[in-house]
Amino acid sequence: MSQQLQPPLRLRKGIAVTTTEYGGVLLDEKDGTYWQLNECGTLVVTAISEGRSPADAVERLLAEYDVERAEAEADVAELTDQLVKARIVVRGGAR
Repeated sequence: MSQQLQPPLRLRKGIAVTTTEYGGVLLDEKDGTYWQLNECGTLVVTAISEGRSPADAVERLLAEYDVERAEAEADVAELTDQLVKARIVVRGGAR
């Protein structure tokens, strides 16, 4: 399914995002689990937390880093899939 046809992504309720000098940290406030992200991962999660699409995150990566579009698209797709599987990010109206 193309990203344009997928429902929008959002952080699951109870997930806090904090940026650090080296990237970012996601904290599940319910169970205390946390995940560390590099700068690029933090950029993607920040875009999602702002209500932006994965395509917007790709554009931000292209503007900030020397990366090919195909690589940025693949990396964003892989990260968002991992975040959905970990139930950090949900699609559409899911909780």
